[in-house]
Amino acid sequence: MMDDRAAIPYREPGIVSILILSSFLLLLNIINHLFNRLVYCGLVGQILIGVAWGTPGADWLTRDFEDAVTSLGYLGLILIVYHGGLSTNLRALKSNLYLSAAVALLGIACPIALSFLLQPLLNATPLQAFAAGAALCSTSLGTTFTVLAASGLSDTRLGVVLSSAAMMDDVVGLIMVQVISNLGGSSSDLNAITIVRPVLVSIAFAVIIPLVCLYVAKPMLLRFRIRPAEGPGEAGRLRHLLSSRQALFMIQTVLLLASVTGATYAGTSNLFAAYIAGAVITWGGDLYSTRMKPAATTTTSKPAARTQGSTVAAGDTTPPATAKEQNEERTNDLSGTAVYTRYYSQVVDYVLQPMFFASIGFAIPIRDMFRGEVVWKGIVYAALMTVAKTVCGLCLLPRPSPSWTIGSALSKLLKSTLPARVRTCFISRKQPEQRREDATKSNASSPTAVQAATPPPKPKDAAASATTKPPNPVRPPRSLYPAAIIGCAMVSRGEIGFLISSIAAAKGVYGGSNTSDLFLVVNWAILICTLLGPLAVGVLVRRVRRLQETQTRLQTGRADALGDWGVVSKER
Repeated sequence: MMDDRAAIPYREPGIVSILILSSFLLLLNIINHLFNRLVYCGLVGQILIGVAWGTPGADWLTRDFEDAVTSLGYLGLILIVYHGGLSTNLRALKSNLYLSAAVALLGIACPIALSFLLQPLLNATPLQAFAAGAALCSTSLGTTFTVLAASGLSDTRLGVVLSSAAMMDDVVGLIMVQVISNLGGSSSDLNAITIVRPVLVSIAFAVIIPLVCLYVAKPMLLRFRIRPAEGPGEAGRLRHLLSSRQALFMIQTVLLLASVTGATYAGTSNLFAAYIAGAVITWGGDLYSTRMKPAATTTTSKPAARTQGSTVAAGDTTPPATAKEQNEERTNDLSGTAVYTRYYSQVVDYVLQPMFFASIGFAIPIRDMFRGEVVWKGIVYAALMTVAKTVCGLCLLPRPSPSWTIGSALSKLLKSTLPARVRTCFISRKQPEQRREDATKSNASSPTAVQAATPPPKPKDAAASATTKPPNPVRPPRSLYPAAIIGCAMVSRGEIGFLISSIAAAKGVYGGSNTSDLFLVVNWAILICTLLGPLAVGVLVRRVRRLQETQTRLQTGRADALGDWGVVSKER
C-alpha cells in the first residue's frame, strides 16, 4: 500500500537512539582496528557487532534502520569489489587464469558433492542437499578483498589467484540464486533459459568487454594521449578538462554504474560487473601512463642535444627533469586507484564497509540456532564444508619437482584441447633438454678428453681447489603457507551463502518436517565458515610476516615463506 503523504515530519531523535547509533558506528570501527592489529580480520568483529546490536541479539536497531544499513552495506560491497578490480595485476591475472579456474572448480564441486551427506544426517531429499551445497559453494567477495587489503597481499600472485577464483565462485553462486529461486516454484517455471542465461551473460561480459577495450577504447585512448593536453584551441581545452581528476572521477563512476546496471538487467552478477569495471579502468590507466613516459623522455632529450657543449647546458638540465617528474606525478594522480583513494576510500573504509559486514550479522538467526541436534549437526556440516573449501589449497601444494603442482596439472588439463597438439608441444620442449643431457653424459663419459683439453693446475691452484668446497645448490622453497592461505581464504561464504539459503527457505525448498532444522544447520555452516576463514588467514599471514621480519633482521639467507606467490609484480 502506497503512502499518500507528501512529506514526512521532521522529528528530533531521542537521546537513547543517538547513543545506540553512535555506539554502533563507533564500535564497528574500533573493533575493526583492534582485530586487524591482532589477526588481520576486523570483519569478524563487525559481523559480531551486527549480531549483538541487530534483530538476532539485543534488537536495539529498528527494522527501517537495518534495511537502510543493508542497502548501504551492499553499496559498500560493490565498491569493495570495484577496488579489487582496480588493484588487480592484469599480467598476473592473465598468466594465472587457468590456475584460478582450477581453484574455483574445486571450490564449487567439493561442497556440492559433500552436501549430499545431509541425506542420512537430516533425512534430506537430493533437492534439499543440492540447495544446501549451492549455498555453500560460493566464496564471500567482500571478505576476500578485505582480507587481502588488510594483509597486503592484493598485488601478489597469491592475491590475484585468490581474488579471481573467488570471483568465479561468486558468479556460479549468483547463477545458483536464479536456479534455486525457481526450484521451489512450479515445474513450469524451471526451464533451460533460467539456468543458461546467467552463464551466457557472464561469459559475454568476460569476452565482449576485453574485445571492446582492445578494438574500440584503445585506439581512442591512444589518439587522445598522442595529442598534448595543453594544445591550443577548443580541442586542447577539452582534452585538458577531461584529464582533470574531477572529470575522471565522473567518468569512472558512470562506467561503474553503467556496468552494474547492465549486468543486473541482463541477468548476471552485478559484483562481477563491478570487478570488470575496475579492471578496465586499471587497464586504461596503465595504457595512459605507458604512453606518457616515452613522450616525456623525447621532449626532455631535445633541449639537451641542442645545448650540448655550451655554457647554458649546465643551467638547463634541471627544468626538463622537473617537468618529467611533474608529468609522472600527474599521471599517477589520475590513475583509477588514486581517484578511488581520493573520493571513495574514506567513506568505504569507515562507513559502508562496516555496514556491509554488520548487515551479515543481521541475517544470522542466532536465537534459534542453539538447539541440541541443530548445534552438533551444524558443527559437523561446517567441518565438512571447511574441508571442501580447504581442498582448493591443493592446487598450490608443492611436490618433489619444484615446477609441478596439482594446480599446474589441472591448468594444463584445462588448457589442453587437442591431444595431438599437446604431444607436439611436449616433444618440442623435451628434445632440446634431452640433447643437453646426452651432451653432458658424453662429456662425463670421456674424462681423458677433458683432461687433455685442460692444462694441469698449478700447485697453489690445486691447493686452493682442494680446500674450497663447491657451493650447495639453492633449492627452491617448498613452503606450505601459500596453499594454506588460499585454502583458508576460500572457506568464508558470507553474503552470497546467506542469500541463497534465505531464498531456498522462502521458496519452500527446505520443505517437510525438518524444514527449520535443515535451514538452521545450513546457517550454522555458513556462520562458522564465515568466521573461521578470515581468522585462519589472519593467523597465517601474521606468522608469515614474523618469518619475513626475522629473515630480514638476522639475514639468514633463507627463501621467503611465500616464495614466488608473495612477489609483487610492478608490471601490469
